[in-house]
Amino acid sequence: MKSLSLFLHLSSALGSTTPSLNQRSRNDSCAAVSTVHLQTGAKCACSKLATSYPDFMIFPGSANYTTQVTDYWDVRADLDPACIFLPTSADQVADAVSVFTTCQAQFAVRGGGHMNYPGSNNINGGVLLAFNHMTDYQVHNDTIDVTPGMTWYNVYSALEPYGRAAIGGRLKTIGVPGLTLIGGVSYFINKYGFAMDNVVSYDVVLGNGTQVIANATSNPDLFWALKGGANNFGTVTKFTLKTYSMPHISTTIQQFNESAVYDFITATCNLVLADSETTVAGGSVLDITYNVTTGDVAPLLLGVQEGISNPPSMFTNFTAIPGVSKTNNVTTSKQWASNLDSPKQMFRVLFGMHAMYPDPNVLYTMYQTWKSAIDTIADVEGLYPTFVLNISPASAARVAQTNGIGNVWGLDDEPLIWWQFSTGWANAEDDLRVEACIHQLTEHLHGINKQNGLARDFIYMGDAGEWQDPFAGFPAENVQRMREIRGKYDPLGTFSRLNWGGFKLGV
Repeated sequence: MKSLSLFLHLSSALGSTTPSLNQRSRNDSCAAVSTVHLQTGAKCACSKLATSYPDFMIFPGSANYTTQVTDYWDVRADLDPACIFLPTSADQVADAVSVFTTCQAQFAVRGGGHMNYPGSNNINGGVLLAFNHMTDYQVHNDTIDVTPGMTWYNVYSALEPYGRAAIGGRLKTIGVPGLTLIGGVSYFINKYGFAMDNVVSYDVVLGNGTQVIANATSNPDLFWALKGGANNFGTVTKFTLKTYSMPHISTTIQQFNESAVYDFITATCNLVLADSETTVAGGSVLDITYNVTTGDVAPLLLGVQEGISNPPSMFTNFTAIPGVSKTNNVTTSKQWASNLDSPKQMFRVLFGMHAMYPDPNVLYTMYQTWKSAIDTIADVEGLYPTFVLNISPASAARVAQTNGIGNVWGLDDEPLIWWQFSTGWANAEDDLRVEACIHQLTEHLHGINKQNGLARDFIYMGDAGEWQDPFAGFPAENVQRMREIRGKYDPLGTFSRLNWGGFKLGV
């Protein structure tokens, strides 16, 4: 989870198969090609797509190319694709994937553009499939159909007239597909589970261009695998999401200084323990920022709770801590999200995270170690370090355990803290230095926690560093099942060999 304290200041507020091309010819032509060559594949795919969809193609040197290749949160994700295709329908996506497979063209897929390491949603020299033009939705009684160009703010805006909310991202411009496919942390996981637990159906384009439905009765194995399995099986062109009656939410913004850090961490641990048994949906963003120039340390709570409670009752432990400022409000999901922007192109950004059983004394020692480590790179220009504390209550895991579907994570029902280092900086020449510091620090602290029996193996893709392997923390039987499902639905390896960005299962 990205640090939100800076963003607050910047905002000045708070079953059927419907292939669109001949399937036999696709498979025959794909089977004939066994090697992948970046330049040759891209040239082939760009040419074919430009012939079929000239109005939806962007090439280097054209007016909108720079805008598209910098439509990312992390500056490090700015790469140079050979061409960009912006489809407007699932059929066009299917055609494109078929072309990629036929041409053996390497490609990337971009939803909201928030996955924060190079290659996860952009590509040098290959083809970028960008969903900017797929922003259709349809609201039903207790679900909403969402296409992959939608942000969570778009979803909350669509649902506000109906007094309903979906279980989705905590920032305005995070995209629906990326967050949902990696699992998805929202404010309301304690009662409703993760975003993936609230998808009732996916429309999926497979590696040969075939379109399928994945839900509890149609392709149920694929349905399960997409719940946290990321971009290993196909590309989703429609998500059908559960919605919940939530005409109002209660919010709190509480800022503290360094003298409150220990109490802030203790309140966080108490929150995840209490949250594991609550029947009220609510959650938080909790982080500690360190200004290396001024020496200021600033813990921040953003708390959200369903219904009307002013101040929100879930956060009384924080309210009791003397703070710099505290603001409570009753609002809507749309209005709350409208002030929580995450400006793109501000930083080069590196994440690193691990999970642990909550222990305030250990976490406080980790905070002190982190602060000292940051001091060793304090001369890095634009350095913006944040210590993030995401809570994962036991009740969040129980949703998947009791809904008859499950998800690929296989979390035990125990309260956890997902601690994360989110580090921003300005210049490419400091990449290796920052990466070495954060990588070593993250794994050093995790190693100590393992020795003390506090560490857990789970790694959340949305907060992970690019060196980390989230699948190593899943149950081994789940990973094996995922590989079998991948082999069944993508036997040509389109989403393993050609769409190589993001966290991949491996062989």
